Amino acid sequence: MTPLSGKRILLVIGGGIAAYKTLDLIRRLRERGASVRAAMTKAATEFVTPLSVASLSGDKVYEALFSLTDEAEMGHIELSRDADLVVIAPATADLLAKLANGLANDLASTLLLATDKKVLAAPAMNLRMWLHPATQRNLTTLRNDGVLFVGPNDGDMACGEYGPGRMAEPMEIVAAIASALECRTAIPLPPGIGAWSAGTNGALAGKRVVVTSGPTHEPIDPVRYIANRSSGKQGHAIARAAAEAGADVALISGPVNLPDPAGVRTKHVETARDMLDAVDAALPADIFVATAAVADWRMAQTGASKIKKSNGGAPRLNLVENPDILATIAHRNHGRPKIVVGFAAETNDVLAHARKKLDAKGCDIMVANDVSPSTGIMGGDTNTIHIVTRDGIDSWPTLDKDEVARRLVARLARDLAAE
Repeated sequence: MTPLSGKRILLVIGGGIAAYKTLDLIRRLRERGASVRAAMTKAATEFVTPLSVASLSGDKVYEALFSLTDEAEMGHIELSRDADLVVIAPATADLLAKLANGLANDLASTLLLATDKKVLAAPAMNLRMWLHPATQRNLTTLRNDGVLFVGPNDGDMACGEYGPGRMAEPMEIVAAIASALECRTAIPLPPGIGAWSAGTNGALAGKRVVVTSGPTHEPIDPVRYIANRSSGKQGHAIARAAAEAGADVALISGPVNLPDPAGVRTKHVETARDMLDAVDAALPADIFVATAAVADWRMAQTGASKIKKSNGGAPRLNLVENPDILATIAHRNHGRPKIVVGFAAETNDVLAHARKKLDAKGCDIMVANDVSPSTGIMGGDTNTIHIVTRDGIDSWPTLDKDEVARRLVARLARDLAAE
């Protein structure tokens, strides 16, 4: 595992002699576990071939804005947002000028204008072009807009001159990408703008929301425990989205490697029983969202010291069932939240299991998803969910987990208003 493992990079390749370096850049990124999807300008194809880029990236290369096949399979809007970071290498004077002035007359410039992620640019051009007042004005604008830069370096130019304008080396760009990904790269819409925002902006003001997130750890002995692969990303995103919608939010989090969401009261717990106690303490609430992947079982008796291997074979683990937090809250006669939401993380027969859980748990909404290893959802940054209610099923496309959270909160706000 590396800091780039599982990260998705959209690489926009501009038309400059430095484009040859992008082939090594792709290789370096993939060595570190990142996936790379490339878009090339027409000029870029004069320096490196799309076949070379596709061979190294292991993915289709996108060149044309108005390709019916591409638009049916991966529209430019989806392509621009299906990444953790957008990288321009080489970032030519032309591409930087287009981005600084909001021009979008080809696929590359359209992707840069439509993306909702941070952009990292690796400039490459003749030193006179780099030093030209127009380019420097564009750089100032782009920096003010939040665009990140790596390089350029001083060095020999293909034209025979020497000075600033040489594109950063591939490993320098890799380091800059890793650094950029240490921070949040999603760019939110301004308050009150967009479909999700129109539904959530202040829509939960004055309401109380309780969210559970992450796994639980059930100790076997002082050094071992039973757990699952939940990262807590979806639950934390829901808590953050509810807070942005004006709610008073209590987040009950199992052990995760995530920062506490801003504007949210976070309680950290370890076990399922700890989580249930914390939920009880956080109630009453208008909405309860049980996103946490709670361990179904725990040890009947935890070992007081580390269980040692012996010639008698593997130890027998005597397990008992943990409390069902979702069912406990949903079946309350007094103090039940108006809306109770559960999550069904399944690996087969997803919708059938979700329908059964909806009735068995007694909740109002069951959010179902397929967490088979091949989906990359468990621990990943995207999710593909189905909203299961007694009235039917609403299947959503694959979305960033933050966008899933915003849309789910928008729906819950509307449902609560209709109560």
